[in-house]
Amino acid sequence: MKKVTAGLFGLSHPHSVAHLKTLIQSDWVDRIFLFDESPDVIQSVQKAHGKKVEAGYSDLDQMLEAEEIDFGIACFRNDLNAELCVHLLRAGLHVISEKPIGHTVASVETVVKTAKDAHRVLSVMYQNRYHPTTQEAKKLIQSGVIGDVTACESRMVTSQVQFRNPKHWLFNKSQSGGGILSWLGCHYIDLITYILGQDIVQVSGTVDTLSGEDIDVEDVASLTFRFANGALGSMQAGYQLAVSGPGYMGPSYDTYMGFRGKLGRVFWAPTKAPPELHLESVAEGWKTAPQRSFSYALPQVDAYGGAHGLAFIDDFIKAIQGEGEPPTTGEDALKIARIVEAVYTSSASGKRIDL
Repeated sequence: MKKVTAGLFGLSHPHSVAHLKTLIQSDWVDRIFLFDESPDVIQSVQKAHGKKVEAGYSDLDQMLEAEEIDFGIACFRNDLNAELCVHLLRAGLHVISEKPIGHTVASVETVVKTAKDAHRVLSVMYQNRYHPTTQEAKKLIQSGVIGDVTACESRMVTSQVQFRNPKHWLFNKSQSGGGILSWLGCHYIDLITYILGQDIVQVSGTVDTLSGEDIDVEDVASLTFRFANGALGSMQAGYQLAVSGPGYMGPSYDTYMGFRGKLGRVFWAPTKAPPELHLESVAEGWKTAPQRSFSYALPQVDAYGGAHGLAFIDDFIKAIQGEGEPPTTGEDALKIARIVEAVYTSSASGKRIDL
């Protein structure tokens, strides 16, 4: 596998600097080019994180014409990001995008179609798939250790809106497309479908804005699912924790992920550090010690998501060179976008929605 040139498009997104750190850490990224509409922002980012950065541009077309870039990370505001992805794909770049790619299902559909027509690899930043607890849980469940899965539940509760700047575009529906579900809950919806290996075929949900802040997106959500194999699922999501630090990269979390089957259960707290995974099983080979826990000592890597986030990006780089499949696809993003939209429809109508 050869080293590649990467472009980071958008430097004001809450995750932009974290993505830049990942590109810097990757052994397979040789050069990095930056784009942002603000020359001052470019200069500031280059000054703080200049390693591997060749140049910064405030003119997108000039950058794409002047530089040979293999892939780009798309980090624009949600309502602008799909158009950016389309532009990059048509210019010949492979693209890995911040979730949710676009602020509507239609915008995500356009990006997915463009990638297919351009024969480019499109991926989405659901890097939590690569966390060791996710991988272990998937392996255990798929091996039949807990038997046929009948139910799962998840929880993604984090710091209140007041700690996250209520005036940020994330809390403006016309710009973000949604609230807690499209920003953080989407990760957990993706995880449960990925781990279980089953699509969600029916959803019902209730969302509301209960923080008292002047925002027009949901800050609390309660969801139920039915999977293709008949299993049921539930999820709670919200900006609700009263004790937390400010900002987007260091808030408090109350999280849970659990799967129950006819022979046992697997459960863990995805944001717990150090991570632990717990198993209960009466399957053959597990009866002598039906309750077990797995702990993980993770390396310290200054990348988005740490070592597993770096592995995620490296596998994407391998995929664009024809070595294996990408870690996620545009279709994965589209699947989650349709689920989130169905939840909003369910909440407004009071009805279950078939997918």
